[in-house]
Amino acid sequence: MGFIAGAAGLLASIAPGGPAPAATPAADDGATVVGERSPGPRLLDLTVRSPVLAGIAHVRLLLPPGWSRDAARTWPVLWLLHGSGAAADHTSWSVHTDLERIAGDHDVIVVMPDAGHCGSYSDWWSRGAGGPPKWETFHLAELRQILERGYRAGPERAVAGAGMGGMGALAYAARHRGLFRAAASFSGALNTLHRDPARLDLPDLVQLSVEIGGGPADWTDLWGDPDAQRMVWRHHNPYDLADRLAGVRLYVSSGDGTAGPYDPRPGTGPDRVEALAHQVGQDFAGKLKKLGIPVSTHFYPGTHRWSYWGRELHAALPVLLAEIL
Repeated sequence: MGFIAGAAGLLASIAPGGPAPAATPAADDGATVVGERSPGPRLLDLTVRSPVLAGIAHVRLLLPPGWSRDAARTWPVLWLLHGSGAAADHTSWSVHTDLERIAGDHDVIVVMPDAGHCGSYSDWWSRGAGGPPKWETFHLAELRQILERGYRAGPERAVAGAGMGGMGALAYAARHRGLFRAAASFSGALNTLHRDPARLDLPDLVQLSVEIGGGPADWTDLWGDPDAQRMVWRHHNPYDLADRLAGVRLYVSSGDGTAGPYDPRPGTGPDRVEALAHQVGQDFAGKLKKLGIPVSTHFYPGTHRWSYWGRELHAALPVLLAEIL
């Protein structure tokens, strides 16, 4: 009887589509939810109009059992950040993994925000003029305030991401000390200034991601030139911010770029992007250990694909939730 009543209350509190409830609070700068829709059980998609972005952005929530916007309690929050690419968006984690099965019964709100095809989880430098876009401000100021004021999100937070999102997860945890209790990176570019003449350089990969992702005509609008604006790059680089992760529960993983159990054609050529993530992931974990900062790691045969990141979420979820539940 309690389960049925709880489910009925949850469904009643989620509009099937259309505008947001009139009482939805805004962020301090006026960012606000202008639409809601429910694409599935306990899923709620928000449309947010933000003054720090060029237009609107979307956010998907996976809501816990018994959730209600009118509840007297709050819920811990797990942020899941998507990677780069034309198809990457707020739906990626729920579309490409079994997130709803493995996380849906936990007493936690899962937040999956849009971050642009190549936003790099940053307020863009834009030749010193600043954004838009300001993805970091959108996520950690505007959206956080909206969720806490209107969707019963509490102060206990963890963050994880894949690819670009893995870099973003650890950069966010380091740049905003105390905001996240745990952070995980799956195949993240954890040293954006890593250079190796014999292999793909990470500044080159950042440039390629911005250009392919439909960014501005000049890719250096993101953080500037990696040499001329080196301090801007360092201020967004997890490797350079590693000492600021003391006290955060950490999980770092990546494949080595060779074909693994989830690759459709074993024996094909190496995945250069994943091999690079593997190299910088190991370097990053090594730096943490030298600093005396504990980190759980998993390096494995495999490539840059969702099948591995879904498996890593299974492994990392207990680590993340242990810090916020």
